[in-house]
Amino acid sequence: MIYPWHASQWRQLAAHWQNQPNAWLFTGRENTGKTAFARFTAQALLCETPAAGCEPCGSCASCHLFLQGAHPDFYELAPEMPEEGAGSRKLLQIKIDAVRGIVEQIYLTGVRGGRRVVLVHPAEALNVQAANGLLKVLEEPPPHVVFLLVTHNRDKLLPTIKSRCRQMLLPAPTRDEALRYLEAQGVDDAASLLAFHSGAPLFRPAPEADEMRAELIRLLAAPRLLAMLDYAAEFDKQKQPLAVFIDWLHKWLLDVALAQQGMPPLYYPDFAAQSAQTAAKTDAGRLFALTGRLNTLAPYGYHTLSVKMQVEALLADYLEFWQNK
Repeated sequence: MIYPWHASQWRQLAAHWQNQPNAWLFTGRENTGKTAFARFTAQALLCETPAAGCEPCGSCASCHLFLQGAHPDFYELAPEMPEEGAGSRKLLQIKIDAVRGIVEQIYLTGVRGGRRVVLVHPAEALNVQAANGLLKVLEEPPPHVVFLLVTHNRDKLLPTIKSRCRQMLLPAPTRDEALRYLEAQGVDDAASLLAFHSGAPLFRPAPEADEMRAELIRLLAAPRLLAMLDYAAEFDKQKQPLAVFIDWLHKWLLDVALAQQGMPPLYYPDFAAQSAQTAAKTDAGRLFALTGRLNTLAPYGYHTLSVKMQVEALLADYLEFWQNK
């Protein structure tokens, strides 16, 4: 499917349908529908009786196979997701073996005799070896093969990969569009969740994480050492990566920084009074130093460091900041 806020981009793509590149790179904010757009494009490329506007018919044999997840000429490269309950502390990657497996297939004759399509998402998940393996294919692509790459962070891709793709920016919806979408889906507390997710409405529901995050913000508004230690232990039990905690704390500090400048919060609007109170009693220089500490730890967000110890240390640093020591 195409989300309403990407309808204009689809019309732009369809207008030049007969002038297809061998590789597209769809860029934009995470959780805004880029992968859905790429899948729709893949189905249209494989469709045997396309409808008006180059849209897939939805009824031919190829569309039926595609919608069943069984099209023999459609290949997908994505990180292998952890099993349910296995935790998410490992950095998800697309590895070279997965790339090699697909490369072997696309140099063979297509099963249905038409195009073959390879979807890679998110492309920044390719590790170094996998990225170089894909680059070799993009440099000398086999005939009748189209690559569709999706990225949330184009700056993490090899410049040589980007240079071999036709790039299209898929914009995020406006706040009103995103809020209408969430409300139509029956999402509770849609406005608050949309603010936390930076206006991107296609986030995965995570009620347990939402409650952990709300508990953290309540603690940051009125920190107590023993409660912080308890929180670090509970966060560790959830098997969340350190990157998640850093993100939650970083967004709170950004709201505090905005409050110090007399501006409204971006990420935690329900805690506007609390962030303003914290801003009034703290120092901008210490806030800058604490944010720098988070930035230093960010590259280790999926490292095998002790998450509990790191969360305890960060919360202790925050307590000193909050006490303006």
